This record gives sequence, C-alpha cells and structure tokens, in this order.
Amino acid sequence: MQKGNIQEGNIQEGMQRIEWAERHMPVLMRIRETFERTCPLRDVRIGACLHVTKETAVLVRTLVAGGAKVALCASNPLSTQDDVASALSDEVEVHAWRGQTTEEYWDCIDRVLSREPQITLDDGCDMTVRLHEHTAQTPWGGTEETTTGVNRLKALESDGKLRYPMVAVNDTPTKRLFDNRYGTGQSAIDGILRSTSILLAGKTVVVCGYGWCGRGVAMRARGMGARVIVTEVDPTKALEAAMDGYRVMPIEEAASHGDVFVTTTGNIHAIGEEAINALKDGAILSNAGHFDVEIDVPYLRSIARGQREARPNVTQFELADGRTLYLLAQGRLVNLACAEGHPPEVMDMSFADQALSAEWLVSHHQELKPIVYPVPQVIDKEVARLKLASMGLQIDELTPEQLDYLRKY
Repeated sequence: MQKGNIQEGNIQEGMQRIEWAERHMPVLMRIRETFERTCPLRDVRIGACLHVTKETAVLVRTLVAGGAKVALCASNPLSTQDDVASALSDEVEVHAWRGQTTEEYWDCIDRVLSREPQITLDDGCDMTVRLHEHTAQTPWGGTEETTTGVNRLKALESDGKLRYPMVAVNDTPTKRLFDNRYGTGQSAIDGILRSTSILLAGKTVVVCGYGWCGRGVAMRARGMGARVIVTEVDPTKALEAAMDGYRVMPIEEAASHGDVFVTTTGNIHAIGEEAINALKDGAILSNAGHFDVEIDVPYLRSIARGQREARPNVTQFELADGRTLYLLAQGRLVNLACAEGHPPEVMDMSFADQALSAEWLVSHHQELKPIVYPVPQVIDKEVARLKLASMGLQIDELTPEQLDYLRKY
C-alpha cells in the first residue's frame, strides 16, 4: 500500500469494524475457509471498484485468502470508511478516502487499472467503462454489483463494445431480493435518520421508483409510521405499488405533499425542475440510487439565494420565494454517505455471490464470450443454502415420488 493514496484513519478502529462484520457474514467466512484450502484465485490480479466499507473488507480478505492479488478503489467519493481503508491497506493495495474530488476519484480508478487486472469487480460500472474507453485491456472477466451498472453493461453489449465476459451479480435472486430490498430499505432510512434526527411517524415520504430498492424503502418508511407515496413510470410497478397499499401519483403532484423524498430510479432528474418548484417549505431531499443525478442539484443551487451546512451531510438551501429545502449528502448515496451502508448480514449474500462468481470466471473464462452472463444458478442456490444453514433453518426436500410427478406433468 502506498500510504500517500489514502487519508490516515484509525487502524485499530478499522480492524474492529472489519472483525464485527466478519462475525455477521457467516456465508462469506465459510467460503473463505474453502478458499484457504483450495486457493482457486492463486496469483490472479483482481481490480475492485467498490464502496470501501467494513463489509467490502471482508470480501477482499476472502479473495486474498483464495490467493488473489487485489487492488481496491472506491466506487463513490463519499462512501469510503477511512478507518477501514487504513486497516485494509496493510493487506492489499487501497486507493480510497472519503471526500475525493472528481479528479482524485478517476485517478484512483486509473491506479487500479494500471495493475492490469485479470478479474474486475465493479459497483456502478465506472471502472469497467473507464477500462473500455481509456485502455486496451481485455481481462478474463468481471462482475457488476448494481442495477445501474448492469444497465450500463447491457448497453455496452448491445452496442457490440463489451470486451470481456461480465457476470450480472445484481440480477441474481440472492442479491436483488435481499440486498436491494432489505439492505437499501434499512440503510437508506438509517442514513436519513442519522443525518436529520427527524421523526418519520406521521410524515409523508415520497419514494421515486418502485423497483426492489424502492420497495424496500417504502416498506421500511411505512414501518416507521410514515405515509408513503410512490412515483413511477412503469405501469406494472405502479400497479403493484397501489396494490401494496401505497398512494401512487406523478412526481409533480407528489412534490407538494412530501416531507421527505428518496429517489431510487437509477435515472437522471427523477426530481427535476418542476418538482423542485412545487416542493413545500422544509422538504428533505435524498437519493438512494448509485449516481448523484437523480435530483437536479445544479438547478436547486441555481435558484437558491443562499446555502449553508445545517448539520453534517445536510445542506440547507434558502430560495428566493422564501422556502427552505434540505439536501442530504450532496445528492449522493444517502445510505453510504450518511450512514454505514447495508448491514453485514445482507452483504454476506451479495459478496458471497461476488466471490464465487470470481472463482467461476477464473475457471471458465477461456470458454466464455464477451457478453453479460447471469450468476450460475448453482452459485445462487449454494449461497441461499449456506445462508439458511447459518440461520439454523432447514427446509424440505422433494421425495422421489414428487420428483417423478414433476417429470411427468
């Protein structure tokens, strides 16, 4: 580790956080035990662009246990836990610190790419796109953690530009049904509450987007006693939200009702000019999507006559018409910028998928095409099986009679 590349944090505290996560990530720890015996990643160069958190540290240490040589950078300028980065830097190459400038962010990605990784692990697809646009590298394969990133990968594939095989970790059930829904639901609410200290009970929370992340946020907000409004562009998802008991309306209408807003769309300007103009005094804006484009922050700044930091991670905007609006985490990921991200128990499955997919890519890369692959079902089922076992749960097995019935009918 080149110490000049990160801001020094408290190494002891970082190790304590990593050890805490390890105690709550039994599936990944079981995989680590297997990796230590079999060393399936021996001398494989892995370049990882992930949120540098205690949970990511557990994944990185697992890859190292499998023999990998890992270089790590951050997938968001505000998501790095500096003490974790410092602790991890004694074991692998880390290029990450909280509060990076845009230039520093891309420089750190370039530093990881300069190691010419054979396997890439990405969260949001920034490193993958950077590799395609600025290098001639053709890694063996890679994985992508997010909905936004998978969408970008599929666009590359559709344009015939994808250079190497990628595994869409985000789309496998043991990731999206748990990480996206329960992880984002809890951690986004956690970030909002830590940064604002408000009471959600009795307030109106507007959730923009009803994918798995939006479902999770809406569910947790309602559980805290909030009235929830959902905005959507997809009629099927909007219908589902309505039948789940939420009010459904366009964002321009919801803007005048909401006290707290959470964007989960993965698209630009989910809260745009018209909605911002309709927000009521005191409205709180937050984003739980990967990039800081879902709220039109440049427009918000342009109409403000003044702004100040009201609390850590809370920017207060005074508008010319007398309204005051609050923006959390500069419009970046509220769960990671204002809190600690997803709980380790849910990241246990997501990162287990990552580790086993990396192993699969190393074993099969010579026969794979440069397309986006699903996580092999055998991996998804194994992760679910290990998670159930770690929870002390057992399930039924089909009898020979039942198997025979299914084969016939």
